Amino acid sequence: MHLTELIALINPLDVSNKKLDTKLNGVHQDSRKVTPGSVFIAIRGNEVDGHMFLEDAIARGANVLICEESFYTDAKEVCVIEVESTREILGTIAQRFAGNPAEKLTTIGITGTNGKTTVATLVYQVLTKLGKKASLLGTVSKRILEEELHSSLTTSDPIELASDMKAMTEAGSEFLVMEVSSHALSQSRVSGFDFNVAAFTNLSHDHLDYHSTVEEYAKAKKMLFDQLPSSSTAIVNIDDVRGHFMVSDTKANVEEFSFKTQDNHILQNSASGLTLIVDEVNIKSPLVGDFNAYNVAEAFLICKALGFDGNNIAKALQICSGASGRMETVVVEGDHLPVVIVDYAHTPDALENVLSTLAKLKKEDGKLICVFGAGGDRDPTKRPEMARAATKYADQLFVTSDNPRFENPDVIIDQILTGFEQKEHVITQSDRKEAIQEAIKSAKSNDIVLIAGKGHEDYQDIRGTKHPFNDYEIAEAALQQKKEDH
Repeated sequence: MHLTELIALINPLDVSNKKLDTKLNGVHQDSRKVTPGSVFIAIRGNEVDGHMFLEDAIARGANVLICEESFYTDAKEVCVIEVESTREILGTIAQRFAGNPAEKLTTIGITGTNGKTTVATLVYQVLTKLGKKASLLGTVSKRILEEELHSSLTTSDPIELASDMKAMTEAGSEFLVMEVSSHALSQSRVSGFDFNVAAFTNLSHDHLDYHSTVEEYAKAKKMLFDQLPSSSTAIVNIDDVRGHFMVSDTKANVEEFSFKTQDNHILQNSASGLTLIVDEVNIKSPLVGDFNAYNVAEAFLICKALGFDGNNIAKALQICSGASGRMETVVVEGDHLPVVIVDYAHTPDALENVLSTLAKLKKEDGKLICVFGAGGDRDPTKRPEMARAATKYADQLFVTSDNPRFENPDVIIDQILTGFEQKEHVITQSDRKEAIQEAIKSAKSNDIVLIAGKGHEDYQDIRGTKHPFNDYEIAEAALQQKKEDH
């Protein structure tokens, strides 16, 4: 891209050194990645302001600086472009430098508090089983076709996202299924391209450390649907109280979904899986729980909106397992062992959903045992709410550490404990590994043990260091030990 093309693309407020018509080789928002001949765009973050690094970008060879304030440099080979919002134009610039890969993909975006990962994974799995070349971007996994890559954020920054899309199209991908977080929407991380289908799962108490109020959190989610063009389809769960609000201003074709109508039913919900009727199609799934019924239904409706036959979608869903760490049963063969399940539930609503599901599935003489904690440096108001949610259904509770980050895990546990009216069935153990081992050791063969909060994560974040830690592997080893000790 040449400078003249860049200027025409972003409609700037002011440009210095307009006559400098040089070819540009890329865009960066991290000055440390700047190379000679590239563009540096200054983004104001929550902790770091990119405008502090304009001189560093020049020193590293940037030919163009894009910023939100007046900046003077006497460097003759540098053009300074002033714009109203660098965040809002970054996606468009990143897409253009990557060759506009989004234009070659059918893109599906899924937002909501709970269920995003499961819905996105199910859609990706269905498309793959239907013989389509699909890629996936989300919390648990980043996949370019069958290749799995490291994923650090639910939704990447626009430059990484454009680079991923380019790699996907070069690999032959036709579809991209992605989770869209509220942070990404409020930070314009998904600007610069359109979604063909967007879906809303639900909204509950989460991320209030960032959005301040539930209302602001809901408005951030709503941005996905406000930005849809008229050619898109919006699929919305109207059994959630915010469902209608999400699509109140969208230009897209809206498809509302509810299990409270005559057309859609949950026929079976057992330990062996789900049977549903959605749009007059019988759907079987190995997933369990009412909340997963919504996830399966939304995945089905998304694929229908993409033009696939309902019966073929249902056939594929029958063998789709969903996401790792989402109601995942720990498999150790042997008699007299409890059922142990690992789940990512880390909000009060998600924890209550999982526990209420498992409570229905436990045997009459069995107990439901739950191991959970709460993350550090995150919304502290949900900590006692987690306790209140857990105590509704669990018979025995182990309160432990999650990702304490820079907080004292014992302080977090104490804040969780304020949510319990009675504590006789509550055990505290700040060492998460020991808590998991104790819970499984105490469980009898008819019991169900839920290990909640971290799901697919393979680390524990303690004071800025991510230590190797995997709930599934620790539970598997504890079950194996229980089997050998029996």
